[in-house]
Amino acid sequence: MYRPLRRAGLEVIPDAVPDGTMPFVFGYRPTDIVGRFSHRYETPRLVERLNEDWYDLAVSSGLLDHRREFLVLLPHGTHTHQAALQKRSRLYGRRAAPEVWTRVRLLDRWDLMGRGAASAFLGIRAGHPGFGMMALDSSVYISCSTGEVGVDVVAVRHPARSENVLQELEWYANWDYPRADKELQKRIAVWLAGRAQGTVSRSGR
Repeated sequence: MYRPLRRAGLEVIPDAVPDGTMPFVFGYRPTDIVGRFSHRYETPRLVERLNEDWYDLAVSSGLLDHRREFLVLLPHGTHTHQAALQKRSRLYGRRAAPEVWTRVRLLDRWDLMGRGAASAFLGIRAGHPGFGMMALDSSVYISCSTGEVGVDVVAVRHPARSENVLQELEWYANWDYPRADKELQKRIAVWLAGRAQGTVSRSGR
């Protein structure tokens, strides 16, 4: 996994996810979104436009720290992004998410929407990216998804403070469904309990 990501311009920093980072983000609403852009697949210079707009959004929203480091969701083990999508498509109702956070540094030469998406860990193929990213201090979450007609990217401010996100996490942690991701449910439950007890780091408050 490390080599394809490095070719895309991301240096993996192992075992360096900040304590108290929320395990997953979903359930946000339009009121939580502080930035976004979309491009249809027929857009000229699609990969270049996606890269340019992602970087502008990453900088303006505060995704990157002073070392250009941030967190990215990567599938467990050798599961690719496409395999994760296929797994989700078999689930009933709301999706489960088998990814975990990994700390990365953006290198000088990068191509997330081209080589990154083609690596199968950040998308399906070049110009068809799919990923979740979060600032090290959890102040912003950026989601990129491929739709039927184009690519949609949104930035969510302080997801750990969003009542919409917190309600969704509580729902998922208690979802009694045989095919739910049990490990993710446990991680969410532990994080929620720590937050309620005040033991989650300040970055998650």
